[in-house]
Amino acid sequence: MVRLASDTVTEIKCVGIYYHPRLDEARISADELAKKLNKRGIDVWTSMPWEPERSTEHLPRTDLLICLGGDGTILRAARASAGHDCLILGVDLGRQAFLTELLPEQVDDHLPALLDGDFVVEDRAMLQARPISVEGEAPSTLTALNDVMIGRGSLGQPAYVAVWVGGDLVGVVRADAVVVASATGSTGYSLSAGGPILHPQARSVVLTPVAPHLAQAAPMVLPGDAVIDLRLGREHPGSLSVDGQRPFPLKPGGGVQVRRSESLARLVRFGERPFFAQLGKRLAWLDERRLEAVSRTGVEAFDQKTAEPS
Repeated sequence: MVRLASDTVTEIKCVGIYYHPRLDEARISADELAKKLNKRGIDVWTSMPWEPERSTEHLPRTDLLICLGGDGTILRAARASAGHDCLILGVDLGRQAFLTELLPEQVDDHLPALLDGDFVVEDRAMLQARPISVEGEAPSTLTALNDVMIGRGSLGQPAYVAVWVGGDLVGVVRADAVVVASATGSTGYSLSAGGPILHPQARSVVLTPVAPHLAQAAPMVLPGDAVIDLRLGREHPGSLSVDGQRPFPLKPGGGVQVRRSESLARLVRFGERPFFAQLGKRLAWLDERRLEAVSRTGVEAFDQKTAEPS
């Protein structure tokens, strides 16, 4: 049985396996894992997340999605499963993965704990975007786990983006783009543009201008219930991207309204990869040269102090 944060109990009866289409290791691992789960009496289906119909038709009855790939595979799984309340477990076959929980060689050892419910569920806030004045067809609403970005439509021409928060005009930003990121997405493109890092379970959102021109435009941390409107200037077209996917072209004056989604991404955690330790490693803050620059005595004294019982 699965013990969730809400104290509800759900039995894992159906498991979906998403695998990265360009990784042979992912496809082979998906087939092997499906056989192992079938032997334990679990209903299993497999799909590439890039297959729109096959990857979503079984989601209403799916209790757990296992993602074999990198963070991109998990982002697709989170968007696809929004509203279905199924759990997500990431297995790292990618690079610099922040969202995955296990390495491939750890999966077999964790299967008993997974099916017995010996894990915790980490709820991640998601974003909901409503596009305005899109060129061509686009969904009326889009869901993102990482970020929503609006920006210029062509190289060499910065975009003018008007920013409203809660109906109040904050200002007009002249920049390559403006990113609205969830706490999860704060370590993604927003971080590359100079935005702050939020703890992944925070409910705040971050608004980060990308390469602002001439005038200073600082990132802002906004409350989780903020409604953010971004609108392009009326002279040039632009583009809208969700979680770094293929952008939607925007007409001049077009834009997007962003708010926190009612859906959550429910990630399975075994408590073996603490966020801050993982963050330090991913950002190379814990490489040997940096550690050598710190007094060994000071580090050892801190380690000893934190290890002493209070």
